Amino acid sequence: MAEYGGTQGLTPRREDDVAVSDARAATVTEFTRRVKTLLETGIPAGWVRGEVSNVRRQSSGHIYFSLKDAGAQLSAVLFRGDALRQTVDLRDGLQVVVYGQISVYEARGNYQLIVRAVIEDGVGRLQREFEALKRRLQEEGLFLPEKKRPLPEMPHTVGFITSPTGAAVRDFIQIMRRRSWRGRLVVLPAKVQGEGAALEMAAMLRRAEALGIFDLLVIGRGGGSLEDLWAFNEEVLVRAVAACAIPIISAVGHEIDVTLCDFAADVRAETPSGAAELISSRFVACADRALQAGADLERHVRATLTDLRRHLDHTRARLRLLSPTRQVEQGYLRLDDLSNRLAAAADRRVQRYHREVTALRHTLVQRSPEWRVQLESHRLLALWKRLQAVSPASVLNRGFVILRDAEGNPVLRKAAVQPGMTMTAEFADGIASLKAEGKRNTKGQKTP
Repeated sequence: MAEYGGTQGLTPRREDDVAVSDARAATVTEFTRRVKTLLETGIPAGWVRGEVSNVRRQSSGHIYFSLKDAGAQLSAVLFRGDALRQTVDLRDGLQVVVYGQISVYEARGNYQLIVRAVIEDGVGRLQREFEALKRRLQEEGLFLPEKKRPLPEMPHTVGFITSPTGAAVRDFIQIMRRRSWRGRLVVLPAKVQGEGAALEMAAMLRRAEALGIFDLLVIGRGGGSLEDLWAFNEEVLVRAVAACAIPIISAVGHEIDVTLCDFAADVRAETPSGAAELISSRFVACADRALQAGADLERHVRATLTDLRRHLDHTRARLRLLSPTRQVEQGYLRLDDLSNRLAAAADRRVQRYHREVTALRHTLVQRSPEWRVQLESHRLLALWKRLQAVSPASVLNRGFVILRDAEGNPVLRKAAVQPGMTMTAEFADGIASLKAEGKRNTKGQKTP
């Protein structure tokens, strides 16, 4: 195996040099990556011209094809994201100029061109003419920013130089109607594609300028290829746009389309629909402000009317209060009020006198002799009952007996009783005579 890199030769000098170590031999993947790095870093991206062949469209959206000429063939791929941006329909036999970067597909070891942009071979010539004319007119100062004129904020009459049957004018009118634009739109018919289109549009520009009724002009058309839009890159129309005394909006093609009229016009709109929105935006803003002002005015008027109505009601109420009828009514009301207050005061006075009389009657009753006699009688009866409850007769009635000695004194202790002593016993129903007898105790003594 030959070794790549270093100062070694490409072929072994002896047979024993063929047996190299694994550490010095590159794998296929490593070798392919070296080639990939050399190609991708050594060959910059650029334009390649050739004929398309072997076009294969994958379900993923990627397009594989070959570019060839009389002497060689080159594999190419246009990935889905880039393919969606192209306007050229790739087909076998088509002469194109593509822009891309070389790359290596490591799995197969093939190199291929990663295509980013595709234009037809004729378009490449037009693109060069476009750049050359743009450079020349720019050097003349035709595109200087200080030459741009401001657009009128509220244009009354707008002229649209375009094809009267194209979709651009229909979209333009639809947007203006949808946004309730109140100005006047005049469609100035002219060819926008093909031979003589630029001269016809330039003549229509001069005619619109001569009429003197337009506040703003729009020149444009819908999208298309570079050949379709080429009339807007012709010098005669570009100079007419730059020299027009009326402010001009250039609205040609789609957002990605750029023409020389875009540089010469005062303002570039991305599309004719964008031009319609640009023109009507100020009107819409003013209409919104007018609606807001109307709402504010209505709110202010309603608030003022409410305040005036409140003031009127207050004045009417004051007039009612100051009127003679109102004064008489107020007098009646005051008289009724005083009558009610007098009656209430009389009732309160009678009730107070009644309470005082009742209190005096109660005091008199308490202080009268009859009441005192009754009170003392009740007290005397209570004392008598208490006295009866503690009298000897009451005690005797409860079963007790009173012993008395011969002199009639009560015998209060057992020790006072002597054997043979004569006593009297007083019962509840009478008196009985008693004589005390004695008995001998354990010591042989007599005890009563």
